[in-house]
Parts: sequence; structure tokens; C-alpha cells
Amino acid sequence: MTERKYFGTDGVRGKVGQFPITPDFVMKLGWAAGRVLSQQGTKKVLIGKDTRISGYMLESALEAGLSAAGLQAAFTGPMPTPAVAYLTQTFRAEAGIVISASHNPYYDNGIKFFSCEGTKLPDDVELAIEAELDKPLTCVESAELGKATRIDDAAGRYIEFCKSTFPSDSSLAGLRIVIDCAHGATYHIAPSVFKELGADVVAMGIEPNGTNINAEVGATDVRALQQRVVDEAADLGIAFDGDGDRVIMVDHEGNKIDGDQIAYIIARETLRRGELKGGVVGTLMTNMGMEIALKNLGIPFTRAKVGDRYVMEQLLEKGWTIGAENSGHVILLDKVTTGDAIVAALQVLSSVIGTGMSLKSLCEGMSMFPQVLENVRFSGDSDPLQSEAVLEAKRRVEHQLGDKGRVLLRKSGTEPLIRVMVEGENAANVQTYALEIADAVKVSC
Repeated sequence: MTERKYFGTDGVRGKVGQFPITPDFVMKLGWAAGRVLSQQGTKKVLIGKDTRISGYMLESALEAGLSAAGLQAAFTGPMPTPAVAYLTQTFRAEAGIVISASHNPYYDNGIKFFSCEGTKLPDDVELAIEAELDKPLTCVESAELGKATRIDDAAGRYIEFCKSTFPSDSSLAGLRIVIDCAHGATYHIAPSVFKELGADVVAMGIEPNGTNINAEVGATDVRALQQRVVDEAADLGIAFDGDGDRVIMVDHEGNKIDGDQIAYIIARETLRRGELKGGVVGTLMTNMGMEIALKNLGIPFTRAKVGDRYVMEQLLEKGWTIGAENSGHVILLDKVTTGDAIVAALQVLSSVIGTGMSLKSLCEGMSMFPQVLENVRFSGDSDPLQSEAVLEAKRRVEHQLGDKGRVLLRKSGTEPLIRVMVEGENAANVQTYALEIADAVKVSC
């Protein structure tokens, strides 16, 4: 596959003010995308964003670039990533664009694209956009310039869609749920979805100020949610990340329920209803406990590379419908075209209601192997993963684990980080092994 210059595993991402997340580059990116994506004749592109302060600047830059290419920009305002995917389809737009760096801190941002079908762009389309980026920016005739509009009912449309994925003969009445919106794009949507389905909702992380997105709240840091669930004597908690495509849950005792466990619950419930199509796609990071638990249910399982785009590729190739990453990306192709945190949470709640079991009980069929993830920041052109010291540390740990564990070393697709994952039966040993390899990586950076 041809190497991409600007697109990573999830669009174009970086620190605001540094290339490529600068106003001039983003304007040209809008222009280049407009040139490539103008296929259907609607000349309309939807633009949504999360709650970062830089979103205002970047949506203006995108608007200018799209207009120069002759396309209209239709703004949704703050909107979850999966909502933009859904609305792109319903409005028959040429494409959807999301301004978000997902779970990253506020000072990062990114540009993600969806096709007219609400799916992430294929590699060949991203490469075509990159080819346009290398050309001089031009402008259509004045009469052909694109206009900008705002979609006033975007949130209401998406709320109704989310509710439609929950069984029409069920209700969340009687459930007390704490919802953590990470001060992100779900802040004005998720509480309404669960309230309108009957739940008693306690909302947190719903006061975005432009710089507090993902800051000690949300799917990447559930400590505050865990405490709140216990304090409120709630039945469970649900945490979304900044752009609403990741979900992590918390049971009534404050235990964290990750993406692997969520996918397991959904797969088992789908099997119980006789609606399971094929098996489940996980990633190289998926806990061995999930693989074993699914095998015990007779459900096929396969691993994809880390990244929801690779999970999606495997699902489409196999014709399956359930895929997930332990970070909380859950893809349910019988209901959505991309990872949707609210929809995934609703399917878990459907199982809670349908079985009469608590979230904690629903997880008991799956024993999680202790798994430790250490992140090591690196810079420059060096590749620590090729260091002999790192390779030797990895071999040493793998020998100690034998067939009772795994080691995975990889570069993050969204940040300059080396991720060191060690999994095994003994938690203390796993922690020691992970730190041993991480130290070797640090020395080699």
C-alpha cells in the first residue's frame, strides 16, 4: 500500500498550531477533499465538531477551502462523530467531516472524513486527497462558490436515531444511571437519550469550556465516574470520550467494564436472541479472556490490527456485525456504520433489561487476564522497536510467560507513543514485565 503523507489511522491529527493542524493547511485540506469528494452532485458537506476551543478556527478554515472548491458547508455544531456519520447519510451529503481529536487533550485536534454512506474513507480516496494537496490551490468562479448553512435540528435527529436502536417494547424505567460526557460532544445528547427512554439520569462532564474536554473525565479516565456511581447508589455508569465513539461502563460496585467486556455482553445477548451473524472481531489488544469466553459460547473470534478501521475491514470481509477494541470502540454493523458509543451502551442496557441481571453479573462469564499497558513517548526518526535491547527484553518476557500470556509492542497511530502491552495470569508479574520492557524502550528512544 502506498505510504500516506498526512492521513493516519483516523484522519489527520496533531497539536493545534503545528503542522498539519494549522489554519492554512486545514483550508487546503478542505479544498482538496472538496475536489475529490464532489461525486453525487449535492455539493453539500456536513461538518461537525467536538467542544475544543480550536474547533471554531478549524471549521472556518474548512468552510473556506470547501467554498473555493465549489461545495457548501452545512454545520451541525458540537456533535458526536457517529452522529455526523449518520447525518451524512440522511442528508445525502457528498461527505461528512468531523473536527475532533477524540480522546486526546484539548490542545490536539484533527480532521476525520466520512463517505456519503457514513463509512470512513477508503485508502484510495485518502490518497487522492493527498495528491490534490500537492497541487496549487485554485478557486472556482465566483458564481460557483459554496455557501455555508447550519442544521438546527441535528441533535434531535440523532437522539431519535439512538433511541430507535433500543427495543421498542422495553424501557429503562427503574434504572439509575450516571452518564459521563467528558465535557465533549455528547454533553447535550447522551443525557436526553437515556432520560427519554425512562432512566433516572445523573449527568456529569456536561460543562464544556473549550479546554476541559477529556480532562480527568470520560472514557479515558473513569475514576470520577466510579466514585460517583457508588456515591449515587446508581445501577451503573456510562462514560463517553470527547467525540462519542468510545464507551466504557462501570457496574454498581464501581468496577470498570471495558470495550472487550461490552462486546462480549452484546455478542452473548445477540446469540441468546438467535440474531448473531458470524462472530466477533477484536484486535491485537483484545484480552485473552474475551477470546476464551467467546470460544466457550461457540462464537468465532478473530483479531485485527489495532484501530477501528482495521476492525471494520475484518467485519466487512467476513460478513460479521460485531467488532470492538478494549479502549471502547464498539462497532455494530446491524445498527450503525461506524463505532457509536451511545448505541453500544444501549445494547448493553437492553441485555440488562432483557435478562434482569446486573451489569456486574453480565460480565461474570468472562474472566479477564491481568493486562498492563505502558506508554513511552518518543520523538525523532529513531525506531525504538528495532532496538536490540528492546527486542531482547521482549524475548525474555515472552519466555517467562510461555503460552500463558502475550507481549505486544506497537507505535500509536494517533500520538508519538510506543505502547507496551503485557498480558498474563499473574498481575504482579505482568506489571513487572511491562515496566521492564518500557524501561528498555525509554533507553532506546
